[in-house]
Amino acid sequence: MYCDGCGAPVLAGQAFCNRCGKQFVGPLTARQSTGRVQRHVHLLGILWLAFSALNAIGGVVVYVIANTLFAPGGGTGAPAFLHPLLSVVGIFVLGKAVLGFIAGWGMLRREPWARIVALVLGFISLFNIPFGTAIGVYTMWVLLPSQAEQEYEAMVAARAA
Repeated sequence: MYCDGCGAPVLAGQAFCNRCGKQFVGPLTARQSTGRVQRHVHLLGILWLAFSALNAIGGVVVYVIANTLFAPGGGTGAPAFLHPLLSVVGIFVLGKAVLGFIAGWGMLRREPWARIVALVLGFISLFNIPFGTAIGVYTMWVLLPSQAEQEYEAMVAARAA
């Protein structure tokens, strides 16, 4: 059971909320209240999958351009450092896309490691303006507070049971 004022867990028979001090009148009902993490984790998983698909497309495009347009001996007159630079950037973007797919899949399946992977990718994505910044801030808002860790672990335990 949860307090309808602040969302803190409440034990049966408790007269006041430990966090906000709200008084409970009458018997406490065992209605199923969903927490913030539970309400947002499914959407977060879908967003990571969609964002990773965009990253994968971008990574493939950069890698193909690096190996066709800026290939050594291509005759474009481009500086020689562009081929290896764009190839490495394309590979890194593809790697980030793969990790994003893994994080999104893990969030949808409520895997215990998915929260940490999504948070790390959220911090990295803050530099990808505007979509990466938006999903990074949303990821941190959903998963970073200490109550979020406890709630996510409870969701993982409930899935395992």
